[in-house]
Amino acid sequence: MKKFRSDEIRTMWLDFWRSKGHDIIDSAPLVPINDPTLLWINAGVAPLKKYFDGTSIPKNKRMANAQKSIRTNDIENVGRTARHHTFFEMLGNFSIGDYFREEALTFAMEILTSPRWYGMDINRLYFTVYPNDQDTIQKWMELGVAEDHIIPLADNFWEIGEGPCGPDTEIFFDRGESYDPDHIGVRLLREDISNERYIEIWNIVFSQYNAKAGIPRDQYKELPSKNIDTGMGLERMACVLQEVPTNYETDLFLPIIAKTASITGVDYHGQMAFKVIADHVRSVVFALSDGATFSNEGRGYVLRRLLRRAVRYARILGMNEAILYRLVATVVENMRHFYTYLPSKAEMVTKQIKMEEEKFLMTLASGEKRLLDFIEQANEKIISSQVAFLLYDTFGFPFELTLEVAEEHGFQVDKKGFSSLLQEQKNRARSARSKDQSMNIQNEAMMQFKKASLFVGYDQLLIKAKVTALFQEGRRVQQAKNQVLAVFDQTPFYAESGGQIGDIGFLTVHSQNYTIENTIKLPNGQHASLIDMKDTLLHEEDLVQLAVDETFRQDVARNHSATHLLNEALRQVIGNHVVQQGSMVSNHLLRFDFNHFVPLTNEEILQVEKLVNTEIEKNHPVVVKEMAIEEAKKTGAQALFGEKYNDIVRVIDMDFSKELCGGTHVTQTGEIDKFAILSVETKGSGIYRIEATTKDHIFDELNQSLENIGAEINALLDKKKTLEAVASEENIVLTSPLFELSNPIESYQMVINRRLEWETLRNIVKDMDKEYTKKKREAQVIDLSVLLALKKQIKDYSVLIHRLDDFSVEQLKDTVDRLSNQLANSMVFIGSKQEEKVVFICKNKIPQLSAGALVKIAALHTNGNGGGRNDFAQAGGKDSSKLDEALAIVEKEVTELL
Repeated sequence: MKKFRSDEIRTMWLDFWRSKGHDIIDSAPLVPINDPTLLWINAGVAPLKKYFDGTSIPKNKRMANAQKSIRTNDIENVGRTARHHTFFEMLGNFSIGDYFREEALTFAMEILTSPRWYGMDINRLYFTVYPNDQDTIQKWMELGVAEDHIIPLADNFWEIGEGPCGPDTEIFFDRGESYDPDHIGVRLLREDISNERYIEIWNIVFSQYNAKAGIPRDQYKELPSKNIDTGMGLERMACVLQEVPTNYETDLFLPIIAKTASITGVDYHGQMAFKVIADHVRSVVFALSDGATFSNEGRGYVLRRLLRRAVRYARILGMNEAILYRLVATVVENMRHFYTYLPSKAEMVTKQIKMEEEKFLMTLASGEKRLLDFIEQANEKIISSQVAFLLYDTFGFPFELTLEVAEEHGFQVDKKGFSSLLQEQKNRARSARSKDQSMNIQNEAMMQFKKASLFVGYDQLLIKAKVTALFQEGRRVQQAKNQVLAVFDQTPFYAESGGQIGDIGFLTVHSQNYTIENTIKLPNGQHASLIDMKDTLLHEEDLVQLAVDETFRQDVARNHSATHLLNEALRQVIGNHVVQQGSMVSNHLLRFDFNHFVPLTNEEILQVEKLVNTEIEKNHPVVVKEMAIEEAKKTGAQALFGEKYNDIVRVIDMDFSKELCGGTHVTQTGEIDKFAILSVETKGSGIYRIEATTKDHIFDELNQSLENIGAEINALLDKKKTLEAVASEENIVLTSPLFELSNPIESYQMVINRRLEWETLRNIVKDMDKEYTKKKREAQVIDLSVLLALKKQIKDYSVLIHRLDDFSVEQLKDTVDRLSNQLANSMVFIGSKQEEKVVFICKNKIPQLSAGALVKIAALHTNGNGGGRNDFAQAGGKDSSKLDEALAIVEKEVTELL
């Protein structure tokens, strides 16, 4: 069998499918664009969901790719098994309503066994199939597969929730008896026994049914468009074709392992630590390069876990310093020939990993201190599952380290309980994934409608047109009233896409106007407008007049052009690592999501806003050109990372900014008039969102954006007035600074001003509250001489146990402190009724007593709980009727102990 380098395997795959008329699709970024259902791109088909569910029709129904992917459902298994990874490349070929089973299996046999391609021995290939899929069984046999190499398995059916699904066939490579020491043979496949002999290299899914909840599988309806979806793991294929024991000995991992060995001075002999480090550093480098960042939630949390696990295994290799950042260059060098963008990201990624490593090494020290504190205070020599999981999940302290530290101090850890908590967390994650990853159900009527509709809305807003199709409730109809989706032979209405909302306006028929409420794009690209026809019937072939709402369109165009300027301004102010992670452009405002390591400062936000307004004032002409995609990229035009573009693209050039875009824009940047940022917020996982607007909407939208701050300011002003009034009634004089709001301005500076004013007012009210409390306490000082006279002398100790009602907890603490200060070798214990509840406060200087134990006794007697230190403690109870009994019990306990 021929041996291939991994880059040869990848290139050969793409070349084969290109020769079969497939478009080669660029690998989408790992961070999904405009797809909130996915944490990561986790399969070759993930970026193509819109084609499989019929939402959109691709320009070529045959596609292939090498898609980088991340899956993190079983992180703990990485390094333990031969082929489990978090980052991997999935080689895929796809047919969207074009070829199906016959051609798919014929192509598969050719690329696998032909001497021109991978040249595998057919006798070393085994094929699992869905038992009812007789067509696949028959086709494999026609292609020369021996009957005893075809294994029916009931699990060979791909289905995730409702939507497209179907049987699949998996292809395994037999590595021979040297990987089967017990000589079990093909029973390993038939009985699904974990093994190293038969390696799954490819899965081919025949997506031919629409899954529907509550319906038996054998009653699923067939899809109007049957699809092929396949996935071949590059790492597994490299392992087989390079004839090495595990994926980690392939050329995809060995350079990283060799560099790790060089740094640590430890030779590699298959140790798990090397495998974990190699896998995890690949994931982190690619994820950061694709716009992810470290954080405490979402994908940022996953990245943090991966890096921390790798650091943990670096410690096993004797490294107590940051080393993972030194592997970035090796990962980049190993993958740069196919992923050509990696070198430009290397410096940024190295910096981020180094910072995160160093921070985690400090966290390890902090986590160990927390654990040691717990061990010191523990009553039993066991660390509960809750404590271990808290250290692991919240503070990032590895469970293995918890076990080590516990063992050193003679403690046991509740491993079973920890595993249960960990499994619960995994189940929640799996449940979320299974719900999110299902596809939409195909709409047959819309997919089958292929008549062209010409969009003329870049140049015309008012035209005459003919109705060519009507859809209502998902079905095509000949006539309709009320709400109906209409397609025309030509239309000026822009359909919602690229983040820009669809046009609105009017349809005129028989001299009557009807409102067009939205415009969307059908699967085959036609612009369809949603019309409220009320009680009037609209028919196919009707001649109509279409008019776009001109004010609406102009407002949208201003916001869209401003979005382009904002994108470039962010890149110039905070760095060219900024990548658009989603956008929304409406007539009122614009939203722009982007990646960054840290929250933007007020200074940076104002700088971005000022830069956009400067470019507006320069009144650049907005030049629109159509050109070939490769030519456009050579001009420096920005393309949305991972977006699928046609061969001919539209370039929007504003001099300051140049992007590929199909949306509507102003003709001069001066038409935008003015730009203001309304808010900046984090969306989690290192993604930030800016909301902004332009021209006449600025003042209203700013006020709307500031509504919450305004409500908080009003609440604080009300509290200030209340404090002043109450203090006046009680003859308490308060310092009450004047407070006035600044005048509004049309800039993000207004948001900053209001926040600063809120903070100022909050501090004023806080200080007034403290001053009022202090002066009220001074006015109600408890006479200590009365209480001191109640103390009892037991041997050489002063004991004071008393009930004091109608005082605040702060007053009681102050009283206990002052009493204790005047009594040497003493214990002061105060019980107090607080409405229907009880509070106990104790300060103790007597060695034989514990304040924590005494308040706990009292609290338990009053149906409460609590505790504290030996010298000071506070606890609460729920039954005030037992307060006197509790004090008597405490007095008895103290007397007995002394």
